[in-house]
Amino acid sequence: MGKEYLKLLILLLGLIHHVYSVSIIRYLPGFEGPLPFELETGYIGVGEAEEVQLFYYFIKSERNPNEDPLLLWLSGGPGCSSLFGLIFENGPVTIKIDGYNGGIPSLVSTPYSWTKVSNIIYLDQPVGTGFSYSTTPLVDIPSDTGEAKRVHEFLHKWLGNHPDFVSNPFYVTGNSYAGKVVPAIVQEISKGNYICCKPQINLQGYVLGNPGTDVDIDPNYRVPFAHGMALICDELYESLKRTCGENYINVDPRNAECLKLTTNFKKLISGINMESILSPSCEDTSPDCYDYGYSLASYWANDKSVRKVLQVKNESITKWALCYRDIPYKKDIISSVPYHMNNSINGYSSLIYSGDHDMGIPFLGTHAWIRSLNYSVIDDWRPWMINNQVAGYTITYANKMTFATIKASGHTLDFKPMEGFIMFQRWISGQLM
Repeated sequence: MGKEYLKLLILLLGLIHHVYSVSIIRYLPGFEGPLPFELETGYIGVGEAEEVQLFYYFIKSERNPNEDPLLLWLSGGPGCSSLFGLIFENGPVTIKIDGYNGGIPSLVSTPYSWTKVSNIIYLDQPVGTGFSYSTTPLVDIPSDTGEAKRVHEFLHKWLGNHPDFVSNPFYVTGNSYAGKVVPAIVQEISKGNYICCKPQINLQGYVLGNPGTDVDIDPNYRVPFAHGMALICDELYESLKRTCGENYINVDPRNAECLKLTTNFKKLISGINMESILSPSCEDTSPDCYDYGYSLASYWANDKSVRKVLQVKNESITKWALCYRDIPYKKDIISSVPYHMNNSINGYSSLIYSGDHDMGIPFLGTHAWIRSLNYSVIDDWRPWMINNQVAGYTITYANKMTFATIKASGHTLDFKPMEGFIMFQRWISGQLM
């Protein structure tokens, strides 16, 4: 079957099964002049009656959109808008913080966008995140496994509307809590590619940053991380290991000594910013706080002129939030490690990276579950360099899984966007990191 015929078939299937709304955007409020990249926003309905309307931002590659990889980006939470990734982590614009004096915050170009080498769909999911909404009261509460199916449906419909991207290499990407959902999405797509009469998605692999993976592994490694970073003393660390048996989360209530030690541990780290131990921990919105830019993003997204340009439907939400912390959601994947194993067996490549100053999901725990997959090492632990300086460390395994740290970075790529871009660009291009 020829490529052009396949594109036409997918387009016709998409038109038959659903309608969708889409807008091509050439100017954004707060950005001076026309956009130097191609931006599209839209909604795609999923579910039996397409009652769930998922909002997305699509940015074409600035290099060669016809040949460059196609990425789907999911932010964590659950309930954090993908606009976080677009503006703060790997998109072509960011918020200008310096000199803000009211009004619509300014947007400026960034040289470290992953769209330099790839096409990216930034998707707001689950329903209720960002500008995504439901046309009817929810019957089924979103869940990890449920979102894997919904995102799979979204992708088929999106590709039906964009047949020019059917043959592009496809990767599922995301960070933080997306570490639970992305491996399940990869498995769902892989299974779907074997179902008769459905167009295949050209799935090649996935990328995850500081991924939430296992409800026990991730938090248990905060203790050895804190010790390695000199946040707790040797004596407390040795006592914790001995008394708690290296289990600091589900402590036996009869183990009074362990409870006492873990309480002391929590007090010692209470003033630490868990997302980046180098950053100040603060709750206000002053420019001195690392999350001041996040507040400006909320001002921008809630401006009426911004919503009009983005073609946000009036019935979607009353107030946009960068992260909707109280979103109804079932966390039904206790550990995504079995999904990683299954995806490895099926031969998909993966890049797993960690900012090495993130205490919420410490790199030690991430590397531990990667080692638990029991694949042999084909490129042993070594530094990776930028301009003859160590930017982090990396190791690659026989299952085509590469683990990389980003030196002095935190939970998300906004702490080290240049290093994050160079790391991704080398990996996606098949270069030695």
